[in-house]
Amino acid sequence: MGPTAPIKRLRRLLTSENLWLYVLSLLRRKKKLYAYELDDAIEKGFGFRPNKIMIYIVLYKLEGEGLIRSEFQERRKYYELTEKGAGALGQARGYFKTLSAKL
Repeated sequence: MGPTAPIKRLRRLLTSENLWLYVLSLLRRKKKLYAYELDDAIEKGFGFRPNKIMIYIVLYKLEGEGLIRSEFQERRKYYELTEKGAGALGQARGYFKTLSAKL
């Protein structure tokens, strides 16, 4: 028996619809990544494969909010976590811990 419809919705909401959490988490661990490798890294680390276009959209938004910064090295644009991004990731982790304890 597979997952119920509510579980499928929950997985979608906690994965692809909150892709920023996974991007920030990977950048915290690996220090620098370029966009093209993020879908593989997310699949290996978290068990789902996001759409490449969504990754670029999320990167653009995160950079606009100051949570990440980018730098060209040769022909690739690498992204890294900012202090503000690390703080946002910490807040998200705290939220999940609190929520998990209440469930």
